[in-house]
Amino acid sequence: MKRSEINRALREMEAMCEKHRCYLPPFCSMTPDDWERADASLDEVRDCRLGWDITDYGLGDFDKVGFSLITIRNGNRAMSDKYPKVYAEKLLFLKEGQYSPNHFHWYKTEDIINRGGGNVLIRVYNSHPDETIDYDSPVTVHTDGLSRTVPAGTQIRLTPGESIYITQGLYHDFTVEPGTGDVLLGEVSQCNDDEHDNRFEPPVGRFPTIEEDEPPYRLLCSEYPAAK
Repeated sequence: MKRSEINRALREMEAMCEKHRCYLPPFCSMTPDDWERADASLDEVRDCRLGWDITDYGLGDFDKVGFSLITIRNGNRAMSDKYPKVYAEKLLFLKEGQYSPNHFHWYKTEDIINRGGGNVLIRVYNSHPDETIDYDSPVTVHTDGLSRTVPAGTQIRLTPGESIYITQGLYHDFTVEPGTGDVLLGEVSQCNDDEHDNRFEPPVGRFPTIEEDEPPYRLLCSEYPAAK
């Protein structure tokens, strides 16, 4: 992705959060210069990958395949003595026309909540023991206290305020219901580890390769410099 695309995406998500009165923690407003001066008191932000995250899944077409995220809180399973939190919280911004590819998680379970905007469609499949997609077996889904069984590949519609519980090994993707507008999502889960806990089908990347065509507006959670 070009840095200018990332900067635009960050500003769009900031505006969406402001529109829906979703207030962000102070580290989300830090500039690159702030990070250059930051000391070890912000190590939790660094080590737990808190803050901004933009992905095009390595496909180079962010407006069609990709979305914007903020990790608000998280633990670190590899450093659990220092960061013992067993939970995480994110915000996700999906623009109409964008798509987040099919994947599951080995470790974490999560609730995905529509926090405002349009309607999000989440397609669900079970997985086989060999981790491939099960295109045939019915899927039991849990949405806001309601348990039901749907055919494989069903898109679950979440309107603002609604949520779905995603279990380990459950394939899911995201898109916006056409004509309903951009969506701000919440995610509440076990510890998040985007480097080791995503199985995409078909395989894609997770973090973008950045072409520096202008200065960064904010640093992504993968770009923080070491403490001063």
